[in-house]
Amino acid sequence: MRNKIYLNDNWKFSKIFDEKMLEKKFDASNMENVRLPHSVVEMSFHYFDENIYQMISAYRRVLVPEESWKGKHVFMTVGAAAHQSTVFVNGKEVYSHNCGYTAYTVDLAKHLFWGQENVIVIRVDSRECLNQPPFGNVIDYMTYGGIYREIYLEIRESSYIKDVFPKVTKIFDDGRIVLVSEVETEQAEGCVLKQELYDAKKNLLVSFEEGKLNHTLKNAKLWDVENPTLYYLRTILKKKDACVLDERWDRIGLRMVEFKSDGFYLNRKKLKLRGLNRHQSYPYVGYAMPESMQRYDAEILKKELGLNAVRTSHYPQSHHFLNACDELGLLVFTEIPGWQYLGDKEWKDQAVQNTRDMILQYRNHPSIFLWGVRINESMDDDELYKRTNDIAHRLDGTRPTSGVRFTQKSSLLEDVYAYNDFSHDGTNEGTKKKSEVTPDNKKGYLISEYGGHMFPTKSYDAEDHRVEHMQRHAKVLDGYYQQEDVAGGFGWCMVDYNTHKDFGSGDRICYHGVLDMFRNPKLAASVYASQKEARDENDVVLEISSAMDIGEHPACIAKDVYAITNADSVKVYKNDKFIREYTKENSPYKHLPHGPILVDDFIGDLMEQGEGFSHAKAEDVKKILLAANKFGLANLPMHIWALAAKCMVFRGMKMSDAVSLYNKYVGNWGGNFTAYRFEAIKDGKAAKVVERQAVTSVQLECKVSHLELRERDTYDVAAIQVKAVDGRGMVLPFYQEPLFMEVTGPIEVIGPSYIALRGGMGGTYIKTTGKNGLASVRIYGENVPEKTIEFQAFAKEK
Repeated sequence: MRNKIYLNDNWKFSKIFDEKMLEKKFDASNMENVRLPHSVVEMSFHYFDENIYQMISAYRRVLVPEESWKGKHVFMTVGAAAHQSTVFVNGKEVYSHNCGYTAYTVDLAKHLFWGQENVIVIRVDSRECLNQPPFGNVIDYMTYGGIYREIYLEIRESSYIKDVFPKVTKIFDDGRIVLVSEVETEQAEGCVLKQELYDAKKNLLVSFEEGKLNHTLKNAKLWDVENPTLYYLRTILKKKDACVLDERWDRIGLRMVEFKSDGFYLNRKKLKLRGLNRHQSYPYVGYAMPESMQRYDAEILKKELGLNAVRTSHYPQSHHFLNACDELGLLVFTEIPGWQYLGDKEWKDQAVQNTRDMILQYRNHPSIFLWGVRINESMDDDELYKRTNDIAHRLDGTRPTSGVRFTQKSSLLEDVYAYNDFSHDGTNEGTKKKSEVTPDNKKGYLISEYGGHMFPTKSYDAEDHRVEHMQRHAKVLDGYYQQEDVAGGFGWCMVDYNTHKDFGSGDRICYHGVLDMFRNPKLAASVYASQKEARDENDVVLEISSAMDIGEHPACIAKDVYAITNADSVKVYKNDKFIREYTKENSPYKHLPHGPILVDDFIGDLMEQGEGFSHAKAEDVKKILLAANKFGLANLPMHIWALAAKCMVFRGMKMSDAVSLYNKYVGNWGGNFTAYRFEAIKDGKAAKVVERQAVTSVQLECKVSHLELRERDTYDVAAIQVKAVDGRGMVLPFYQEPLFMEVTGPIEVIGPSYIALRGGMGGTYIKTTGKNGLASVRIYGENVPEKTIEFQAFAKEK
């Protein structure tokens, strides 16, 4: 029977590899004690040189094998080591791996000495001059270094199960499902296989007869984005005398995916894909985050942003992230490592090997619906991509293949044409038509990237800029929702990310995300969040695009105000007086389920009530005043000037009247701040309220990923997101003051001991130290009430 043992603690680390470290007698006391996942260097938030993580480093650990392991396989799996790694056991080189994004497994058994200490050293080369993907030219993301995923041992008998690949091959109209399992074994002559199906709580549902790996299931539930039902498939290898040699548990979802000429189908039902691209990086530690943070990203994408899909740009990502996607019902488009560049034969052979490794290691995740078998944004290379496409179809005939392009009408060997559509510039249509882009209209088509570099946006940019960022995302979403033959799209991107000197804003950050690096939302994030259906008032989203401060706008000319919501309607109040109720019919984005609503009237019938105007007169004057507020007097459209002339000639009004009415009902320059209230109405009730009033104090708002920190296979990390808000919860985007932290108990801070607010938002991460106990983080600053967050830390059970 197999036994799984994690080796994430008790590693020694050095930024310099020395062959003397291979020797058993080497004094490792001067090496740093580290736990995995690990980054070779802790980086600044921005303005750092990417050369600081490019090194040849060493990880060293002592292992004492148990006597019970004798005569068995001792497999060591390294989840990921960036980017080339070599394993030494007792001074002997036993394995080398040339990809920083896939796992590798080494059988240590024949290299171990029993009853004594054994020395394992892993040499990790994180230099970007390696002749392997994604290296060879510039790359628009930092690649970091270190053993940044977990390491574990598996002890197995000489006869064991090497791999299991269960797949749905048919779904009948009456609900029956055909499940076929491909099982690969080692030295299993004279043995038999048996399989059992369990529910998510591991209650036995069906026991299949021995040797039969083709099953027809009745009454099984399909996995989909709304109800991601999961099962466990237990595969047993035993001798004919019933002695069990090995067993393997695979968590599976029963579903079928298909692209047709008119879009994407999940379980034979059409589904519009709505997603974002994700980089797996974090502030300070790059790729090195444990399970909790990987899962947290998936939860943000699904629960907060309301997405049904994500693209793991531009490489395979953590199984913890994928496991969460499986559980949440978040579809995943994953692809081989690379960024535009294609290298020599050795380089391309490694890309082919990466394709093989990716599919074999990830194909049991039901969330994965599409394999990316081209190097991101590379030029055509039919010889290479025939090889990668053929491998993908041979190893997994249940999923289509694709590859991300930035060119139109390129060679299409795969099943789906994925295209980075950056055509929208803020003034034109949101997307190109499928027929303009793909060479084969009979195959599937999706937009793999949009937005991003076309309009980088910081959380502290001027309001007009942040609003346009939101509008651009809404325009592209609206564009591909309009086109029935576009399967969907993936916005660039989920979060801001560190990048090389050749890209970004010069500070080593690409501000392309709808979230900042700490996962705080920019305004554009609300466009995605508002597309989810509000099943109850807790699901209701309401964001208002403006702080309603006219001095924030050039010449004090306010721009359009949007209510971004998934509620039934939005009611607007001014100084507690009802102005108007808006519905999605008032959105200029007509094809979205819930397009941002243009709130273009802050006068309502107030002039009829306050001035005694007739309805017709009030409407004419209102149009003039609102146009003056939007365009300014110097740029009023001709039809507004004509309307003003009508009011002067036929309604006896003077210019001074217009100025007086403007100051009273629209402008507040130099006067008291007008109070606004927006109510999101769901099922006839105000489910969420947003208020805009003069800011008189600053509060701190803290959001924590989780308060119970539990070490399991490795240390645990919690995210703390901090916002400076007014008394009504509005983020204060120009509050940039530093905050300080005081930590007590068995936790430590990742990164600096302060929080720098940017756009009124910031964050930090805290990690466990291997001990039990109460812990706290006190956050304080100048002239703000402090916040204390209390945690309970649980060490790993022995």
